[in-house]
Amino acid sequence: MSKRENKPQQNSGMTRSTTHDVIKNEGIGAPIYHWTRGVLFEQHAQAQLLNVAKLPFIHKHVAVMPDVHAGIGATVGSVIATKGAIIPAAVGVDIGCGMQACLTDLTASDLPDSLTQLRFDIEKSIPHGRTDNGGVNDHGAWRGKWPASVEAAWMGLEPGYKRLGEDKVRVGRVVPINQIGTLGSGNHFIEVCLDEKDRVWIMLHSGSRGVGNAIGTYFIEKAKEEMAKWFVSLPDMNLAYLPEGSEHFTRYIEAVGWAQEYARVNREIMMDTMLQTMEKSLHRKISTGDVVVSCHHNYVAMERHFGENVIVTRKGAVSARRDQLGIIPGSMGTKSYIVRGKGNADSFCSCSHGAGRRMSRTEAKNTFSVKDHELATEGVECRKDRDVVDETPAAYKDIDAVMEAQRELVDIVYTLKQIVCVKG
Repeated sequence: MSKRENKPQQNSGMTRSTTHDVIKNEGIGAPIYHWTRGVLFEQHAQAQLLNVAKLPFIHKHVAVMPDVHAGIGATVGSVIATKGAIIPAAVGVDIGCGMQACLTDLTASDLPDSLTQLRFDIEKSIPHGRTDNGGVNDHGAWRGKWPASVEAAWMGLEPGYKRLGEDKVRVGRVVPINQIGTLGSGNHFIEVCLDEKDRVWIMLHSGSRGVGNAIGTYFIEKAKEEMAKWFVSLPDMNLAYLPEGSEHFTRYIEAVGWAQEYARVNREIMMDTMLQTMEKSLHRKISTGDVVVSCHHNYVAMERHFGENVIVTRKGAVSARRDQLGIIPGSMGTKSYIVRGKGNADSFCSCSHGAGRRMSRTEAKNTFSVKDHELATEGVECRKDRDVVDETPAAYKDIDAVMEAQRELVDIVYTLKQIVCVKG
């Protein structure tokens, strides 16, 4: 059983919150601080969070962002600070998934009336999606024909990858060099956006691709084996953890760090490719200014909170330290935001990573028609077919309500509206 409290919580001296609520576990378990006023907070997600909060190594409390929704074991939109152990499934398999955005010197008047050719050029220059079940003929990968930028990036990443191989991390058919600078599938995207002053931004969302999936899957299984070895009973085996000092803990920390770097490099290469593609498509030079924002939102970091050094796992959440810039995308056809963190201690200096799904992909496809999707994405140059209906805006929470719920976590710096969207 649990009970809610709606009172302000004292923190470690940064920002005092008046906009979050608290679920207290009866008996053993840490409290759950959640910024969900005015947005859906489903019962399944609450049950998952109560399971997480009962783990013995949780530091202070579990923080929940307004884009919260149920995941596998751990909940999307949660921030879990731990001491002495880590939960691989709380990071998940898209390790290092995140965002990058940059402001260009273009304005809306520099763009053609029709953006269809620009979308086609982007789709041609950056592999996206997934075919051949991810095999050798996957059109979402380079298939052995890499640009020079990819080869150069792999030279920096390969030594760390070889160390993972020595630890027998199984990667199956994945060839990591084939996927650097590629988008992936699902909710990953590349967008051209306009801000309030009609300035052009480029924004993209992707992660560590197949190799991150392989690393995450491998260590989730190792954590489950660890639980069986020590006869540890859990309410959900997807919360299997690796205790600090155990055989696989250090290996996982190294592997997840490598995958996060792979994801960051992946986004940087795509951003460079985007700029080159737009220059060629628009027949002009494009410059970028000082506003370049990059952030993970599925990752692990060693941080200090409430006077102690802890392991922070953000699963669908963004670091929002005081004055730190972050990215909170909406969905196809809605607004996105560049934000500045307020350093809210109770949230472990975090904010949401997006709007958050309000229905599953299957439910969305059974609910919305292609016509619904066309109307919802009117004015956006994007795919408008059955295969992307699960990404239609109505499948996600209202981004404005999400932003209102976390007004004490971040300030809005720029409001963006996409005009071109390429989906994986």
